[in-house]
Amino acid sequence: IMASGGLSHQIIDEELDRQVIEALRHKDVETLSYLPRERLNRAPGTPEILNWVVLAGAVDDLDMTLIDYVPCYRSLAGTGHGVTLAYWR
Repeated sequence: IMASGGLSHQIIDEELDRQVIEALRHKDVETLSYLPRERLNRAPGTPEILNWVVLAGAVDDLDMTLIDYVPCYRSLAGTGHGVTLAYWR
């Protein structure tokens, strides 16, 4: 199973993105279950992170390999999105 797409959107939240990535890598269900809703709802598109949480449930018996995480900034104001590419085997 392979996944690609954004984590945070509009306003990049690298700390949250990296927290999600590490939780996915370490199968940390508790962290994924209690992601701070106020940060998920801070910018349109960021709730897409929840798609990755659902994916984690589907691949809980597989190991994640992170290919890359790139915070793609579009402006000095921090707008953009966190692009992530990973696979589970």
